[in-house]
Amino acid sequence: MGKLEDEAELVKKAIKVGSHYASKRGYGCPEKQDSAKLKVEFIYRVLVEDKVIQPLAKDKISDPSMRRKLALWISKHLGKRST
Repeated sequence: MGKLEDEAELVKKAIKVGSHYASKRGYGCPEKQDSAKLKVEFIYRVLVEDKVIQPLAKDKISDPSMRRKLALWISKHLGKRST
């Protein structure tokens, strides 16, 4: 699979929306000083725990893979809202 055209922007949006989602669900939210990598992993794990997204295979879990999952999730989520 090729890289999404605006994947970096989608990941930023996914972190923002995912943090809000996690907070509403009672998971807390990442701190501002947390690294982007930590935020991505936190949001990914929250969404997997709530069965919002399908988990990656254990041997495929990596930062780029989680970023891609979040980018795909938010692009689908935003697509539904705009119609």
